[in-house]
Amino acid sequence: MSRVLRLGAARIAFEVRSYFRQGDSVFFTFLFPVMILLIFAVAFDSQTFGPPGDEVDAAQFYLPAMLAAGVLLSGLQNMSIDIAMERSDGTLKRLGGTPLSPVSYFIGKLGQVLVTGLLQSVLLIVVAAVFFGVPLPTEPERWLTFAWVFLLGVTTCAILGIGLSALPRTGRSATGVVIPIVLLLQFISGVYINFAALPEWLQNVASVFPLKWLAQGFRSVFLPEGFAAGEPSGSWDHPLILLVTGLWLVLGLALVRLTFRWIRKDA
Repeated sequence: MSRVLRLGAARIAFEVRSYFRQGDSVFFTFLFPVMILLIFAVAFDSQTFGPPGDEVDAAQFYLPAMLAAGVLLSGLQNMSIDIAMERSDGTLKRLGGTPLSPVSYFIGKLGQVLVTGLLQSVLLIVVAAVFFGVPLPTEPERWLTFAWVFLLGVTTCAILGIGLSALPRTGRSATGVVIPIVLLLQFISGVYINFAALPEWLQNVASVFPLKWLAQGFRSVFLPEGFAAGEPSGSWDHPLILLVTGLWLVLGLALVRLTFRWIRKDA
């Protein structure tokens, strides 16, 4: 076990270095939510959002959505495309011929997502606070909520990304398969569009997937309590966030167990 953990730690360092050496990954996963936050904050600078007495500006309103999008991009999109590329170019086949265990490999991947996802979230919060004056929570319980929503969300998305990596048949087709799924989830989950403005049937569809719940969890951290009335149930529903996201984590683990191979069966 100590050898597995030691190799896993070494893989984390390797994966993080590799991630930041890929310009497209840095742009489309790490910096993309920051750029969208900047665009929305400037484009809707004259507007306010929220119920009377709890109005917020665009930067504060879209910060939770961009945090949720960052978790999805860093976890699901990055993992699924990255592993599909590694399977296609023979990297997984070569790793399968080494003493590296799948557990150490997964530790490296999950560690990379945790590190890059945390750095991305910190960057988003700093940009929102410094450049747009977004007030940050002062209550410790709100930051505790942020911690467990982030950790649960990034782990779930990463595991689902590993499972989804088995879907593209080649690394070349990975972006065409994964990115439309990620974009669709963001649009129906209240990332780019106010979730309360979506039709009820579309809200119900989005409620099946974890992104909607992650965005709701981040809203409970950075938005005033008056916004809770705008949620479908009229509250933040923290236990339900934990339940739905946890179920997807279990589903993702089962999917990884069934589908992950160093070499595809149909290769």
